[in-house]
Amino acid sequence: MFDAAMIEVILLTLKLAGLTTLLLLILGTPLAWWLSRGRSLTRDVVSTIVSLPIVLPPTVLGFYLLIAMGPSSPLTTLVGRPLAFTFEGLVLGSVIYSMPFVVNPIRNAFEAMGPRPMEVAATLRASPWDAFVTVALPLASPGLLTGAILGFAHTVGEFGVVLMIGGSIPGRTKVLSTTIFDYVETLQWGRAHVLAGGMLILSFAVILFMTQVERRLVGGRGGR
Repeated sequence: MFDAAMIEVILLTLKLAGLTTLLLLILGTPLAWWLSRGRSLTRDVVSTIVSLPIVLPPTVLGFYLLIAMGPSSPLTTLVGRPLAFTFEGLVLGSVIYSMPFVVNPIRNAFEAMGPRPMEVAATLRASPWDAFVTVALPLASPGLLTGAILGFAHTVGEFGVVLMIGGSIPGRTKVLSTTIFDYVETLQWGRAHVLAGGMLILSFAVILFMTQVERRLVGGRGGR
């Protein structure tokens, strides 16, 4: 059912999704915390930028990322080489494309927590960092879990951005979504069914899991 080429594609996709999710949790958690701490024009602008990939067509985002990663771009000057059609470029594009799916659930969890827990921690002489690590993060753990799962699943399924900035280079940028597209173009329906069916099952499992998590959270709050 799975040959060496398909296994290589699956492993590369999992590597991309795993690395993207890790980076988004590291970068997105403090960003979500800052966005949840108040209202201002600056925060609204940043929040809008973070959420743009939700409504922006992937090809549009991919087009501008391709320009940003081109040979004469400031980013290329900074890193010393073009990032277009490289795995590193895919990671960068995936971080930007999946950012709202990680940042927004974490931000919502921080906002739902309210200011009271941090105020109590402050009265106990906890430093802001200690309070964040020992109080805010544990209370927001459902949002962190939700963001991690959505970010991972969204990265696995992305197509437009990947195709624009990475193409479909075997062993470098050829991931599940572009491989299914290639199989359909070459009329390899059986192979396309195998990979598409696997992604369908993954998507179903993610939605079902998120539904169960939300139900437990709502039930737990109702019990209190």
